[in-house]
Amino acid sequence: MSSDFDYRFGRFRLETLKQHLLKAKSFGYRVTTCAEWAKEAGHGRRQERCIVLRIDVDHPPERLPALLSVLDECDVKGSIFVRLHGEYNPFSFQNYKVLKSAIQRGYELGYHSEVIDQAAIWCEDEADCLTRDLTVLTAMFDYKVVGIASHGGRTGLNNLNFWENHSPADFGLLYEAYDTEPSFDLFRQSLYLSDSEWVRWKCYRYGKLIPGDNRDLGEHLDEHPDLIYLLIHPETFFHEHPYE
Repeated sequence: MSSDFDYRFGRFRLETLKQHLLKAKSFGYRVTTCAEWAKEAGHGRRQERCIVLRIDVDHPPERLPALLSVLDECDVKGSIFVRLHGEYNPFSFQNYKVLKSAIQRGYELGYHSEVIDQAAIWCEDEADCLTRDLTVLTAMFDYKVVGIASHGGRTGLNNLNFWENHSPADFGLLYEAYDTEPSFDLFRQSLYLSDSEWVRWKCYRYGKLIPGDNRDLGEHLDEHPDLIYLLIHPETFFHEHPYE
């Protein structure tokens, strides 16, 4: 096995994530959900040494239970954003069971929305699509959804554009994940780390991409940034190799 394989893929082992989260806690970081951040920001309270943990379920969530087990071992919670119109059914027998259990254990459930895609494909109103989806998601889990993370899929449409003319408050929400309103504004205030390139991390500082900065969470922690916005996907992480 090449050292290059070890370097790139070792960073996304579940054990590595566990060690990084434990390191963060040892450094005094509090790991919290997007909803908790929104509530604190809305009241003018923004804690130092904080990691806001976001989990986007883009693809079938077979690996979500393993990821949540690691988070439970570290005694941290995050925000889980699920799709309603992708290639998996969040209400299937097993997926519903996993997500309902996560809610009961203190995780936030949010909506990974695709309202512009829906409206274009179905010839329906974007706002009506969102209102209906939130109603369905809330009713199925008997849980008040307060946050959205817009999903970018294969249509080429940017679902974030919906929020140029709408506010989360219009739909009874606390935030959208890239919301720039003062009541949230997390992306522009933080060190943002994302695993969305699958084989490497990418980094934004205060909303600006830092080209070539592919350091992982553990390496960034050594610089003690006050606020980290951490986006991860269940399908990125594994025990031994990416195709297990």
